[in-house]
Amino acid sequence: MNRVQVVHDNFLQRVAARDFPPRTSTLTPAEVGLDSDALAALFQAQALSRHLDRAARDLQACGEGFYTIGSSGHEGMAAVAAALRATDMAFLHYRDAAFQIARAAQVPGQDPLGDMLLSFVASSDDPISGGRHKVLGSAVLNIPPQTSTIASHLPKAVGTAYSIGLAKRIRPEHAVLADDGLVICSFGDASLNHASAQSALNTAGWTSFQGVPLPLLFLCEDNGLGISVKTPAGWVEASMRNRAGIEYMHCSGLDLADTYAAVTGAARRIRATRRPVFLHLDCVRLYGHAGADVASSYLSPERIERDEANDPLLHSARLLVEHGDFSPAQVVDIYTTIEAEVTRRLNDAVGRPKLQTSEDVMSSIVPPPRWSEPTLLPTKGQRIEVFGRVEITAMAAPQHLAKLLNWAITDEMLRSPEIIVAGEDVGAKGGVYGVTQRLQKRFGQHRVIDTILDEQSILGMGIGLAHNGFVPVVEIQFLAYLHNAEDQLRGEAATLPFFSNGQFANPMIIRIAGLGYQRGFGGHFHNDNSLAVLRDIPGIVIACPSNGTDAVHMFRECIRLARDEQRVVVFIEPIARYMTRDLLTEGDERWAGIYPEFDPQLTMRSGTIGVRGDGTDLAIVTYGNGVFLAEQAVESLRADDGINVRIIDLRWLAPLPIDAVVAATAPCRSVLVVDECRETGSQSEAIVARFAERGRHDVYRECAADSFIATGPAFGATLPSRESIVAAARRAVSDLS
Repeated sequence: MNRVQVVHDNFLQRVAARDFPPRTSTLTPAEVGLDSDALAALFQAQALSRHLDRAARDLQACGEGFYTIGSSGHEGMAAVAAALRATDMAFLHYRDAAFQIARAAQVPGQDPLGDMLLSFVASSDDPISGGRHKVLGSAVLNIPPQTSTIASHLPKAVGTAYSIGLAKRIRPEHAVLADDGLVICSFGDASLNHASAQSALNTAGWTSFQGVPLPLLFLCEDNGLGISVKTPAGWVEASMRNRAGIEYMHCSGLDLADTYAAVTGAARRIRATRRPVFLHLDCVRLYGHAGADVASSYLSPERIERDEANDPLLHSARLLVEHGDFSPAQVVDIYTTIEAEVTRRLNDAVGRPKLQTSEDVMSSIVPPPRWSEPTLLPTKGQRIEVFGRVEITAMAAPQHLAKLLNWAITDEMLRSPEIIVAGEDVGAKGGVYGVTQRLQKRFGQHRVIDTILDEQSILGMGIGLAHNGFVPVVEIQFLAYLHNAEDQLRGEAATLPFFSNGQFANPMIIRIAGLGYQRGFGGHFHNDNSLAVLRDIPGIVIACPSNGTDAVHMFRECIRLARDEQRVVVFIEPIARYMTRDLLTEGDERWAGIYPEFDPQLTMRSGTIGVRGDGTDLAIVTYGNGVFLAEQAVESLRADDGINVRIIDLRWLAPLPIDAVVAATAPCRSVLVVDECRETGSQSEAIVARFAERGRHDVYRECAADSFIATGPAFGATLPSRESIVAAARRAVSDLS
């Protein structure tokens, strides 16, 4: 049977007959502060959400709509919105249309019906995604869009809530959240089991347990189902009731009065104590999970009918009739009038323009730049106070990458108070390799934050801080640990401008110590040489310096990209070069550098390559450790073989500066791409292909083997080396002779 029609008919018949389900709460609307008009407004939001679900299914059936997840059964979220402020940022579950509709009523000039219909038909006029996806979201309503919110939005909700307290100490130029605001994050009962949810809840509890302000409302909408898998009765409460640092509350999402009272109380408590609350909201799911899903294939008829009998709109109709001075006929009239309005406006939505071209679709991958107040160079006195005279004097002498980068981060933090450094061990310890040494002493624990040992929470912290105007510089301690949390970049940070048509962005810099050539480490985690997980994420920038001087210039550019252009930037730091000072012989200091003073004219803009030498026999295209090894190889090639080489340092791995590389290698007889990443999925595959597209086929590769890295004497056995580069260069040149 058509359960959508059954639910619709049941509502009309049961309201007319005053056949209401039993109350799930003893609270009356008047007791919780809902008068007749407020109650009617909430019911209208619920009814509009219901009819939009029906419209979405009708549109899909006739080929004018697309994949949709409905909100039917979760309409109690209208009361959640009414109990909060429109300025409280909301990261919503995909079943929360009623929340957005009710929140729209708090802000003049909103048209949630028109906006959602445009989203259903994927019109380019859709005010949130521009036709890219059916999402809930609104810049005006402080609802960043989410796509499939399987708990991946919880870590950034924690970070955003943390930013509210931090902003009271350090007010960012682009702050958007009120000092007494809170963040709401809603999700389903099945999502509670996801690693992202458990990570975020643990981090929230850990943070709150220490007395750190975290005004956050976790709202679990429990309909007892994860698509077809049933949630065990009592599981959500048993899992959350005694969670350290988080207060547990429960209410019936079927009853507007109970929900409104619970959320009002939770919000009051959160604003007063600045501690997180977990609100467990009972509800039902009507129809199937999504799209063409048929609930009868995995639920008994008795379960389906029991849920339909508990339709939240029937519960609301009871309140209107018994406490709102409405007759059953008036309730039905509200419902059918909204139905008619939805039907009337459907055709207009269907006829609105759609995205047509690749350029149209991709236009929002890169967020728009924003104007920021110019940052001033720190005075000599400020620098002496922060660095100390000994460090200032040391800047005149050659230093290794770790030291130069430490100074660069310090100078940028002096210039921009909204820069926050966060990550495991970055504070008191100063990082595993000393890159963040003394930063916490220089700037305090609020700007240099030792985080929990959890990469999802670290990246979520960065995304959340960026939502409130900070410029986060977060550290992932080793490259392979990124895999534990990569979806925070792929599914959250990078997609936000795309699905919001550039209205939201979360600019940030992710510092990652990575790549191979560490003698004392091996295995997958501490010596990882794969960047493939990053390279296919649209919109992000990947920087990889080969030496300390370049690292300083490039880090400054990364800050500019995040601060002024709202970009997500991944800064890959080659671990093996952190302490390197010498190139060929001990004491030659050819890989050490003098700290470059800030000069806007010398900034290495994204896409700027480095060209070392002017040889025309061979061009070696490489990056990171490859530049160091290629420089060593050049000495042998010139002295032993008379081969004159130029080295092209890519510096920026995404977007790949292929036009600059092609131009720089044009005078050379052949090209050798040296790639320390694995042969499969490496940068070299793309570079060789791009050369071929431009008609150049004398391009060779020297890559790492498709292997993990060993510990001990064989640490470099699977990686390019000085010797292997020399051999590959000789082959490349001899093939042309």
